[in-house]
Amino acid sequence: MNHPLQTTPIEPDDKSPVLRPALVLFVVLSLLTGLLYPLLVTGVAQAVFPHQANGSLIQRDGQAVGSELIGQPFSQPGHFWSRPSATGPMAYNGGASSGSNLGPSHPALAEAVQARIGALRAADPGNTAPVPVDLVTASASGLDPHISLAAARYQVARVARVRGLPAEQVNTLVDQHTEGAWLGFMGEARVNVLALNLALDAQARP
Repeated sequence: MNHPLQTTPIEPDDKSPVLRPALVLFVVLSLLTGLLYPLLVTGVAQAVFPHQANGSLIQRDGQAVGSELIGQPFSQPGHFWSRPSATGPMAYNGGASSGSNLGPSHPALAEAVQARIGALRAADPGNTAPVPVDLVTASASGLDPHISLAAARYQVARVARVRGLPAEQVNTLVDQHTEGAWLGFMGEARVNVLALNLALDAQARP
């Protein structure tokens, strides 16, 4: 009686020729990508772009008062107001960047916009100019540190009146803190609200 040919798999006696190179490769790549590369990138960033690498912090009297990259809430009439923020549980929460996710026809968005318009009108009753859209709507990130040049100009009369400063002087500050379009053509002119308010606080009354 013929039996089918049966074969028994042959296992290598020593698995070290396969295991050892894998372990060596794992250790080498871990050192390169997990230690050396991060150290190199961090070192280059600290040497070439130290301000940006450390969070673009704004210092006053040796203390960090904020970052150029994250907005802050301002509600005093003598300050320029930032763009609204929808982050939770508080506005401008850098750990929870988000928008409201409300559609343009959502009643809650319409109510929020009307409330913001009302607050702007109440703070400056004599200002009948159209309210710039970025003063009453939040961005997708909720962290915008800038407002448009139009939004800054809209607030000049109120800030100048409350502080007892000439409007021309406040407008000059706005001009000094206006950042142009990136590379001259990408985006639009914008104003960093924190930097502008700090410069405003440094101005003396006439």
